[in-house]
Amino acid sequence: MIKIRKLLLFFFLVAAGSPLKAQYYFYNGTYYQNDLIYEVGGSFGAMNCFTDLGGRKGLGKKFVKDFNLKNTMTCGSFFFGVVWKNEIALRMEATYGNIEAYDSILSSVRDNSQQRYYRNLSFRSPISEVMLVAEFHPFYIFGDYDEDHYPPAVSPYLVAGVGYFHFNPEAYLNGNWVNLQPLSTEGEGFSEYPNVKPYKLTQINFPVGIGARYDLSPLINLRAEIITRFLKTDYLDDVSGRYINPAVFANHFTGTQLTEALLLNNRAKPGAETAHPGGIRGNPKNNDSYITFNLKIGVTLGRDRRQ
Repeated sequence: MIKIRKLLLFFFLVAAGSPLKAQYYFYNGTYYQNDLIYEVGGSFGAMNCFTDLGGRKGLGKKFVKDFNLKNTMTCGSFFFGVVWKNEIALRMEATYGNIEAYDSILSSVRDNSQQRYYRNLSFRSPISEVMLVAEFHPFYIFGDYDEDHYPPAVSPYLVAGVGYFHFNPEAYLNGNWVNLQPLSTEGEGFSEYPNVKPYKLTQINFPVGIGARYDLSPLINLRAEIITRFLKTDYLDDVSGRYINPAVFANHFTGTQLTEALLLNNRAKPGAETAHPGGIRGNPKNNDSYITFNLKIGVTLGRDRRQ
């Protein structure tokens, strides 16, 4: 939290500073390009995830090799940025979307991914996120532009930063969506399983991606951007380790909560080879992640019209 607060403080100090009027080149025949400009805008796009559930055929591969387009959901965002000489930018962005994955997506596959199909787990989760990222535009960083050589209309760029996100995995049971984290489906926080720690629903992530910006005019730009969020948790889908002894739930829950924990811990179909206490439920070696593809529109503030 301390590091994020320092980054946020730096971001707002830069944004609050007075614009510099160096005008190191002309943007075009009509506008000057100031050293410091601002951007505000929004986006709409798609969100997907890489977790232990669903995926593609096989036993489950790392990252994009397990990408399944059918799990794609929608997302949107609003952003504010400070741009230095079009070379480097700091951007604060708030994103909201949804993710989901389900083992039944593999019902038509006839290979060793059938074990995931027989496991028969599923989840959905809303995602709300605030991130602070830096953009690096190599065409501007290494280019040389002046009154006779205007910058390119399209600028590819790299993105990296830090984010703070909230998620809440849910499963569908008897006509209702049930929050999974309070049920400790893998014994998280139970004294009987001291090595299985509870997970927090609000955590830090690390966005990394690429994009391309097209200046539609001196005031309007369009972007296409792909960003992956690397996480410090494997419980985005509430699945990570092994099945626990279902009798343990009675030591911690009663009533409806006990019933839900028993039903959602193990939903395996006949033929699931590992769906027993101590059997493999997920793969704790790979943390989960989620990815967005967004189309953005931005308004540029701070370019001065030439007299």
